[in-house]
Amino acid sequence: MIKAEFGIIDDFNEQKDYLKYEPQKYHCIAIDDDKYMNDWWNALLEIDTFNVRGQGVLQPQKALSRWGITIIPPSSLPKLLDIVMTDKRYKKDKRLVALADLIRQAILNDNYVIHYGV
Repeated sequence: MIKAEFGIIDDFNEQKDYLKYEPQKYHCIAIDDDKYMNDWWNALLEIDTFNVRGQGVLQPQKALSRWGITIIPPSSLPKLLDIVMTDKRYKKDKRLVALADLIRQAILNDNYVIHYGV
């Protein structure tokens, strides 16, 4: 499985360096990138996100960085949750259920989500 990982940033800081790969720190959930991201891509293009370019350098963009690190702001999380939950495979894949739970938790606590691409 080529994985995409999503985790919750408990204390988002615009000046922090998010370039480091730290999935355990953010309690990331991994999903199969090839299996889902291609199908979701057009919907993901509707989501405002930030591409991590360096310490304190967050470049506004749409969608997710497939081969990089993306920060998803709280305002974009309801749309991301909708994409996950409307996938026909949602109830059949425990990873998608876990991802939806993670997104719900982030929405509830007004957290940012970090995405590690392939």
